[in-house]
Amino acid sequence: MSISLLLEMAESGDPDRVAVVDGDRRFTTSELSGLADGGAGVIAASGAQHVVYVGAGGVMQPLLIFAAARAAKPYTPINYRLSAEAIRELVDRLPDPFVIVDDRYRDMVASDDRLQTSEQFLAAARTAEPVVEFADPDDVAIVLFTSGTTSKPKAVELSHGNLTSYITGTVEYGAADPDDAALICVPPYHIAGVNAAMSNLYAGRKMVYLTNFDPGEWVRLVASEKVTTATVVPTMLDRIVRALEREPTALPSLRNLAYGGSKVGLPLVRKALELLPEVGFVNAYGLTETSSTIAVLTPEDHRTAHGNEDATIARRLGSVGQTVPGIEVEVRDDTGAVLGPGQPGELFVRGEQVSGKYTGVGSVLDEHGWFPTKDIAMLDEEGYLFITGRSDDTIIRGGENIAPAELEDVLVEHPHVHEVAVVGVPDPQWGQAIVAVVVPAEGVEPDADELREYVRTLLRGSRTPDRVVFRDELPTNATGKLLRRDIIASLHDARAEK
Repeated sequence: MSISLLLEMAESGDPDRVAVVDGDRRFTTSELSGLADGGAGVIAASGAQHVVYVGAGGVMQPLLIFAAARAAKPYTPINYRLSAEAIRELVDRLPDPFVIVDDRYRDMVASDDRLQTSEQFLAAARTAEPVVEFADPDDVAIVLFTSGTTSKPKAVELSHGNLTSYITGTVEYGAADPDDAALICVPPYHIAGVNAAMSNLYAGRKMVYLTNFDPGEWVRLVASEKVTTATVVPTMLDRIVRALEREPTALPSLRNLAYGGSKVGLPLVRKALELLPEVGFVNAYGLTETSSTIAVLTPEDHRTAHGNEDATIARRLGSVGQTVPGIEVEVRDDTGAVLGPGQPGELFVRGEQVSGKYTGVGSVLDEHGWFPTKDIAMLDEEGYLFITGRSDDTIIRGGENIAPAELEDVLVEHPHVHEVAVVGVPDPQWGQAIVAVVVPAEGVEPDADELREYVRTLLRGSRTPDRVVFRDELPTNATGKLLRRDIIASLHDARAEK
C-alpha cells in the first residue's frame, strides 16, 4: 500500500472537509489532493530522483509528502535551523534532488536548476499536468536524518509499507468527529511532523499548523480554531504550562494533549494534569526508525497513576505506557539474553512499522527482525515500559555503571530545581565524575551542597553528584532532545578557562 492512498481515502470520505489551516490559507481534502496530483507532475517533469524540503512546514508538509508519493519519489524534509553548510551537506547526500525551499531560507541552499521556492511550487502545482503513480510498498517513501545528538546524522529510510502499517494499525479511518481539529507545531523534519500529516488526514481531522511555536499563539489557536487535540515536545509543554500559570485560560475544546520526543520531568507532568483537569494527556514514545510511536501512556493511565497510593501504579506516570498494536518489545542484557520485569537493559523492537534501514548502511535488523534502539529500558509486571536513557549516556564511575536518569529523577523533585541534566566528565581518579547541571526554579538560588545531600539521602553514596553547577537553561534541539554533548563541552570549556 502506498501512502498516497491515505489522502485518496480522505478525499473520498469527505472532499469538502477543511483539511489544512495554515495562517490565512485553508484547503479542503479535495483541494489538497488536486495540488498533490499537480505537484507530482512538477516533480516528474523535473527528472529528479528525490524531493527535498527546507522550510517551516504548514501546508507544504502534507502537500510534498503526497506529491512525492504520487510521483513515486522519496521525500526528505531537512532541519532549516541548521547552518547553511550543514543543510547543503545533507542535500548533497541525497541522490539527484529537487529542492523546494521557503523563501526566507533560500540563501541557505546552494543554487541549482532543480530548485523552487515554496510559492513557486504551489503555483506550478495548480497548473501542472497531474501525475499519479503508485509506489511499491517496499519502496522508500520518506528519508529522515536523525538529530545527530551523539554522532553524524544518519539517513533513515522508511518504506510505504512501514508508514502505512503504522497509520492503519494505530488510527481508525474517518473516526474523527466533524468538528475535530489538531494543532500541529512539531517541526516537519521530525517523524512526528511527518506522521501528523498522514494520521490526521486518515482520521478525518482538520490540521491547524503553527509553524513558529509561541505559547501565547498556541493558546490563542486552541481557542479560536476549537482545537481538540495537539502534540508538543517537552520544551513546548513547559512553556505552555508557564503561560497558563501566568494567565489562566479555559481551553474547553481541548480533549487530548500528547507529548513526547524526549523525557519529561514528573513535576511538569503533574502540574499540567492539575492545570488542565479535563484534558486527556498522552505520552508517546517512538523513534524515527520505527515510523513513530511504539508505546503510549494513555489519558486513563495518566489519571490512574497521578497521586495513586499504590507506589507501583503511581510510578507508571514516569513510564511511556504499553506497546501499540503490532509491536513487540524485548529488554536484553549485554549477552543478548532476554530480561524479565524490573530488570534494565537495551530495548529491542520488532514489527511491520519498524524500518531499521539507513542509506549507505542497509538494514541493522537482526536475523529475526529485531531493531536495537540503543535505549536503556525496563518493563514492569503489567508491560509498562520505562525508558531510562541512552546506552551512550551511561556514566562509568569507579567501574560502576550509573544511569543519569536515576539521579535526574531524584533531583527534579527538589522544590528548588526546575530542570536538571546529569553527565559524566573525565576524572583521573574515578574514570568519570558525576556532574549535575541544574536550572533553578524561578525566584530561588539553590545551594549545591544541599542538592548533593538531598541525592545522598535518597540514593547510594556512589550516586551523589561530585559537582553541581547552575545554568539558566539546558541546551536542546528543536524537538526537545537534551544535547548532553553540548553540556559536556561547556563544562570542559569552563574548566579550561580557570
